Amino acid sequence: MKTLNVNYLGTTRLWWLVLAIGILLVLGGFAYWFWPAAGYAVASQIFGWLLVLAGVVQLCVASGPNRASGWGWWLAGGVIDMFIGFMLVRSILLSEMVFPYFLAIIFIFWGIEAFVGAAAGRRAKYWWLGIVNGILLCLIGFFFLEAGYVSDMLMVSFLTSIAFIYWGFTVAIAAYDMKPVRK
Repeated sequence: MKTLNVNYLGTTRLWWLVLAIGILLVLGGFAYWFWPAAGYAVASQIFGWLLVLAGVVQLCVASGPNRASGWGWWLAGGVIDMFIGFMLVRSILLSEMVFPYFLAIIFIFWGIEAFVGAAAGRRAKYWWLGIVNGILLCLIGFFFLEAGYVSDMLMVSFLTSIAFIYWGFTVAIAAYDMKPVRK
C-alpha cells in the first residue's frame, strides 16, 4: 500500500520568505530577552511591524499562482496578523494597554490552526507533533491573557521574548516543509 504524504501547509517557491520571517522573529525575541530596558512600548512597536510583515508574507503565499494547499488558513492568518500588527503600530498608548491580549489572540489562533493541521495530516509519521505544538501555543496564549489581567509587565516581557523565539523557530521549521521538492 502506498503511503499518503499529506503536507498541510503545501509547497511554495516563496518558502525562503517564510524562513526569513522566522529568523527575524527569533532575532527579535532574543533582542528583547537581552535588552528588556528598551521598553515595553518599543517592543510592542517592533513586534507590531513584524506582525505586519508576517501578514504580508502569508497573504503572498495564499494568493500566489501556485498557492499552497490550506491557503484559506494562510489568508485568515495573514489578515489577522496584519490587523493586530497595525493596531499595535497605530498608537503606543493603545499598544501598551492591549499588547498582551492581542498576543493572546494570535497564539490561541495559531494553536487551533496547529490542531487542525495535525488532524489533516494524521497519516503522516509525526502528526502528533502538531498536537504538541497546538498545546504549547494555546498555553502561551492563555499565559498572555493572565499576564494582561494582572498587568505584570515583567511577566509580559518574559513571555513576549519566549513566545517570539518559539514562534520564529516554528515558522522557520515550517518553511523547510514548504520548500518544493525537485523531481
